[in-house]
Amino acid sequence: QVQLVESGGGLVQPGGSLRLSCVASRSIFTSNAMGWYRQAPGKQRELVARITGDGFTNYLDSVRGRFTISRDNAKTTVYLQMNSLKPEDTAVYYCNTSPSYLSGGSWGQGTQVTVSS
Repeated sequence: QVQLVESGGGLVQPGGSLRLSCVASRSIFTSNAMGWYRQAPGKQRELVARITGDGFTNYLDSVRGRFTISRDNAKTTVYLQMNSLKPEDTAVYYCNTSPSYLSGGSWGQGTQVTVSS
């Protein structure tokens, strides 16, 4: 059974920081690139950041320079450090394989990030 467990979200003021964590099943983590996705109300889910097993990263243009994705292969955990947060970053954040179909369609519960003064 595939597991994806996200944590670390919360309410933060504009300009603040949060660090998200996601523990994934070893069966999907070890051999795949991993990504952080987000879904804002009324919008489609989008890929925010991606990291390969070798550590190569890609970012959505709107978060490049503010967000940093990393992974700990021994702990099967992927992180998202989010700095200089903006209200438009408000969304539920999920982690998954990238592309997501590699996890067989599984998604975790996500973690809510709200950026507001």
